[in-house]
Amino acid sequence: MSQEATLANLEKAVELALGLGKPRRFKQSVEVIVALRDVDLKSPQARIRETVFLPHPPGKEASVCVVAEGDMELQAREAGVEVLNRQALQSLSGNKREVKKLARRCYWVLVRADLMGLAGRILGPALGPRGRAPVPVPPNANIKELIAKYRGAVWVRIRNQPQVMARIGAEDMSPRELAENAAAVLQAVESRLGKAKISKVYVKKTMGPPVQVSGFAI
Repeated sequence: MSQEATLANLEKAVELALGLGKPRRFKQSVEVIVALRDVDLKSPQARIRETVFLPHPPGKEASVCVVAEGDMELQAREAGVEVLNRQALQSLSGNKREVKKLARRCYWVLVRADLMGLAGRILGPALGPRGRAPVPVPPNANIKELIAKYRGAVWVRIRNQPQVMARIGAEDMSPRELAENAAAVLQAVESRLGKAKISKVYVKKTMGPPVQVSGFAI
């Protein structure tokens, strides 16, 4: 199936999904679910944890936190995100409760490369169970640009089931935008596993029923 056909099928499914379910008092997210076949969850091949930068901002921006010092710390604070320098990070050592709170607040944790060892030791145990990990950043990187980029990114990962679930946006986005975001997730899965491993694809609102995307059923 061509990319154009895939995108058209995704858009049709999104349009249907947006119209299903009762209206809610909150803005619902839209998710894509990729069901897989013939995947051994214990094999290294199945240990997917990819960063996907969506072509369209997903409505509610992903929260970004930064671990840095010096100029990068100052630039990150100017960008308005939560920032921890070395001293603040060290103060969390052994405080599991506060580390878990931070892990809940921060979807992405961007870490200046020379602080990765410390960040991994202190934050890793709380981020790991959530399927996330600190992201190393070169000391000379433009942190403001990276923050803006990661606000529109999602984790694509396989956990305990042979499937991938990812938030692709919100219900007030256009079907085309949501379809293009879903296509970016599909491309990431295909690049790691191949099209043959994709069994079925669904899209759904947070509280709505799943709608199957045509062209992927066995």
